[in-house]
Amino acid sequence: MLNYAATSSFNCHNNRFTPPPFSSNYTLHPPSHSLSSSSSSSSSPSLSSQFHQNSPLIHVYKHTHFNPSPRTKGLKVRCSQNEPLKVMISGAPASGKGTQCEMIVQKFGLVHISTGDLLRSEVAAGSEIGNQAKEYMNSGRLVPDEVVTTMVIGRLSRDDAKEKGWLLDGFPRSFAQAQSLEKMKIRPDIFVALDVPDEILIDRCVGRRLDPETGKIYHIKNFPPETEEVKARLITRADDTEEKVKSRLQIYKQNVEAILSTYSDLLKKIDGNRPKDVVFGEINSMLLQIQKEKETKKSENAIKLNSQFNKSPATKENWRGIPTNLNNIPHSREIREYFYDDVLQATQRAINDGKTRVKVEINIPELNPEQDVYRIGTLMELVRVLALSFADDGKRVKVSVQGSMGEGALAGMPLQLAGTRKILEFMDWGNDGAMGNFINIGSIGGKEVDEVDDIFILVAPQNAMGNCIIDDLRAMTNAAGSRPVILINPRLKDLPASSGIMQTMGREQRLEYAASFEMCYQFRLLYYAGTQYPIMGALRMAYPYRYELFKRVNDANGKEKYVILSTFPSRPTGDEINDAFEGRTRDKVKKSSGFWGFLSGILST
Repeated sequence: MLNYAATSSFNCHNNRFTPPPFSSNYTLHPPSHSLSSSSSSSSSPSLSSQFHQNSPLIHVYKHTHFNPSPRTKGLKVRCSQNEPLKVMISGAPASGKGTQCEMIVQKFGLVHISTGDLLRSEVAAGSEIGNQAKEYMNSGRLVPDEVVTTMVIGRLSRDDAKEKGWLLDGFPRSFAQAQSLEKMKIRPDIFVALDVPDEILIDRCVGRRLDPETGKIYHIKNFPPETEEVKARLITRADDTEEKVKSRLQIYKQNVEAILSTYSDLLKKIDGNRPKDVVFGEINSMLLQIQKEKETKKSENAIKLNSQFNKSPATKENWRGIPTNLNNIPHSREIREYFYDDVLQATQRAINDGKTRVKVEINIPELNPEQDVYRIGTLMELVRVLALSFADDGKRVKVSVQGSMGEGALAGMPLQLAGTRKILEFMDWGNDGAMGNFINIGSIGGKEVDEVDDIFILVAPQNAMGNCIIDDLRAMTNAAGSRPVILINPRLKDLPASSGIMQTMGREQRLEYAASFEMCYQFRLLYYAGTQYPIMGALRMAYPYRYELFKRVNDANGKEKYVILSTFPSRPTGDEINDAFEGRTRDKVKKSSGFWGFLSGILST
């Protein structure tokens, strides 16, 4: 009687490949590229849909050739796109901030965002948030931080700001506003502060004059009006008296001091007491340098990826198809990285093809909770490889675990996943700043979905006694909309509470939802029923290719290898697997029994 242990993985890449036809006496070599900087292993390529009946060995290609063939639908995983410039600028009244903003926008094409313009726009549009702001403004009160911040974040989320980059003019103004942006992972590349002595600022403000007919601003010394006629109608603005200017300067200084601790690592002070062209020249040089660094990083990533995808498989000549010695626990680094890469390629292909609800089921022995071990480190390494790969492509990834698996496990929760969130937080995510910028840790639930998130990776979501995760999952996928959600080793069977309530209330709807996620990668080992050794074979599927059934055979030299028996367009049943192992043809399907009898119903789990 055959039994099988579930193993699956996600693979995805912007490029698709087409396997060449079978040729005799080829051995199966996995392509030896990897998107993880520490990875040196390879993954098993997908096989042809045809089975060569005349040879006992698998005949497949030696090397995988990746050919770009992007689809037009769904999310496209782009390779290391340039991140646009993100700039914050601060300056006291009359520091020349407005002039510098105009010059920056003209040169770099950034989206100029000022809270004053946003407030006026929202109020004029009669939006809900505009009406809230209007109430405060009409009563002479300051608009609360949360209202202003909501408007700013909404503006930053628009496509033009994401594509062109943005210039935040005088925002944030308070520590609370800065912290709100931090929580949303919104940070600039540079924080420019124009520094001008107080006496100069006071002189600039007190000397300013307004033309009420044109709205143009003049200065009686530095920028006098063109004609006597214009000079005669100029007025002094109510807030340009020396007393009010000093008060505004004091408020500005307090605000700046409060937020500088948030951006101290990005702060660039510029001497603003110089001609505007000189000031802009210094700002321009800084922004060009940032752009250059971004382009350099893009080139380095491209070189890194190219080298990884073009490694010669000759370094893995000792590998033949599926890794051997899979029952040896813990697995070697090579075996683990083999499966990480295999999952990664399939996941990338699925996401690149517009799939938005996918799942990975990989239950190699040390990732099979139905056996005697579940190595959380192996699962976390797999999650890290996936997350960093998408982050390398400029995607913001939210890695989520069940809330009860953060600090530990509540009664009835799966003990093998206790402390998962803490482990993720303490892992090494590299020195490139991916964690906190492109990768964030969260819980499973609708409230965890942020507008800036692009992809969600959910770590082993599962029901437990009296605790159904599906409601939280449904809320999260609803909030995610068309953005991809990837489930890693989900276990969403119904488990009853002591009252049996989970078995009756909404069971059909819950199971229907759980089945709505499309399989992206699956790997299962096949055993005799009730045993964990010897391994009889393996079942593998990597999107978008067919299910592949392998048989484990012993070599004459005492080693082992896996050879293909058959392929299937969909997940095979137990009878189909037994028929393939017993050499029965498809047109003579009979129910297996006795020695090769398959554990009834196991494939439906």
